[in-house]
Amino acid sequence: MVIDPISDFLTRIRNAQSANHRMVEIPASNTKKKITEILYNKGYILKYKFEDTANGQGVIKIALKYDAVAKTPVIKNLSRISTPGLRQYRGSKELPRILSGLGIAIVSTSKGIMTDKEAKAQNLGGEVLCSVY
Repeated sequence: MVIDPISDFLTRIRNAQSANHRMVEIPASNTKKKITEILYNKGYILKYKFEDTANGQGVIKIALKYDAVAKTPVIKNLSRISTPGLRQYRGSKELPRILSGLGIAIVSTSKGIMTDKEAKAQNLGGEVLCSVY
C-alpha cells in the first residue's frame, strides 16, 4: 500500500535513472498522467505511453532521456515539495522559482495541474507538488 503515490512516482523515476534503465513502469492515475505529460512537453523524458491492465488501473511506461555525450540523465533533480504531512500551498506571486527559472515546479491549481510559469501567467496559486531541473 502506497501512502503517497506522487512520491512513489518520483522515486521510481529517480531509481531507474540511477540504475541507467531506459524504461520505467509506474501504476497510473490521472495526476501521474498529467505530471508525465508535463515532463514530456518540457523535454525531461523521451516518450511515454499509457496502457490499460486487467485490474483497470493501468500503467504508465516512460522512456527516460539521457545526454547523448555524457550519458547522464537529463533530470538532475526531481524532488517532492508538498507532502501528505505538510502541504505547501502558494499564491500566484509566491510560487517558487526553481534554479533561477531554469527548472520547473509542478503546481496543482483549481484549473488542473500545470507548471509554475503557466500558473503565474493565469494568476493562479495552488499546491506545489514537486520541482524538476
